[in-house]
Amino acid sequence: MGSRKHEIAQSNKDEMKVQYFAMLRNNPTSPRKMRLVADMIRGVEVNKALNMLHFHPKEASIKLEKLLMSAIANWQAKNEDVRIEDINLYVKEVYVDSGRVLKRLRPAPQGRAHRIKKRSNHVTIYLDSTKQEEKTDA
Repeated sequence: MGSRKHEIAQSNKDEMKVQYFAMLRNNPTSPRKMRLVADMIRGVEVNKALNMLHFHPKEASIKLEKLLMSAIANWQAKNEDVRIEDINLYVKEVYVDSGRVLKRLRPAPQGRAHRIKKRSNHVTIYLDSTKQEEKTDA
């Protein structure tokens, strides 16, 4: 591998060390249904997002809650020396992309068949932290 490619690969590896994320692949829910829930938690503090997902009636919220807990665990694994109470973690980005589509046939009247698309999605959650500002008495 050339030196330029090696330097780019090393810089990409260093960037991944400071990014905190979790991914869910091939979730058997349509992306449209998942985006409704994902839009709720984008830009929200982690504790508030967990509460919102825990009490939301949609089924997609259960999967997103587990994924958010996984992202928090990934953050803790990379920051063992920092207490989670001292840092304000928030959901920086949530991506819901279309996954594979299973095509099925459903019988229809008069010998015909209708095509059914069973959609799936990929979800990625990025977390970011902001340190709490020290309160000073003026």
